[in-house]
Amino acid sequence: MSEIRHTARAAIRHTPVATTASRELPGGTGTGPHHHDEHQIVYASSGVLSVSTDAGVWVTPASRAIWIPAGAIHEPRAYGRTVLTTVGLQSANPLRLSQPTVLAVSPLLRELLIAYAEGGATETATAETAAAETAAAGSPERRRLRAVLLDQLRLATAAQPLHIPAPRDPRLADAAAALDADPARSLPEVAAAAGASGRTLSRLCRDELGMTFPQWRTQVRLHLALRLLAEGESVTAVAMRCGWSTPSAFVDVFRRVLGYTPGRGR
Repeated sequence: MSEIRHTARAAIRHTPVATTASRELPGGTGTGPHHHDEHQIVYASSGVLSVSTDAGVWVTPASRAIWIPAGAIHEPRAYGRTVLTTVGLQSANPLRLSQPTVLAVSPLLRELLIAYAEGGATETATAETAAAETAAAGSPERRRLRAVLLDQLRLATAAQPLHIPAPRDPRLADAAAALDADPARSLPEVAAAAGASGRTLSRLCRDELGMTFPQWRTQVRLHLALRLLAEGESVTAVAMRCGWSTPSAFVDVFRRVLGYTPGRGR
């Protein structure tokens, strides 16, 4: 699990303008940790993204986007063939959110994000092209598209996040490493690897992560499952690798959390 708060400050880029663009990211690559002076929506219009922040790691399939508030350090990373779609909103904060938040992406919102991003500046924008984008945003067509996009964002609900909180207690950090290595491990096995009792680990999960151990383990399993599916693994292989007893048990949990089957996710 990426813990961006441990990244050296010199390695964190400050890019004042939050880009509005779509570009392909090869699987396993990322943008590096950075932050903007503007709000931004990060979305995988194709493939799967994990987005690391100081608060932990989110995973965003096509049914999810993540709101990144101005100043928040974040690092998107692609799994499988991924199209990274980003929309910078300058001073607009239609959801009045001050923390990274996962949003449900409706079919209409998906098309609006893609269309608006395709009309934005590229990732390598110079000051002149960024200025040109600002000018384009003032055209009647661009203004209308932006207005509808903001309206749909206001209607977007906070989706159940696939979020792996960043543990701070050393015992939880060791437990996280044990789960990363083998998500099938039971509570006693993970607790033993962390040098704690099962009761202590359960308490730490509730107090620090705000969830039970089974809920935390499910988040870890689903995060890994989405990455493996994006990389082309079969549903059966992913179920076994991620610790579910049967493929049907995996499919049931996946559908309940994400609203679609892992076969569609592939």
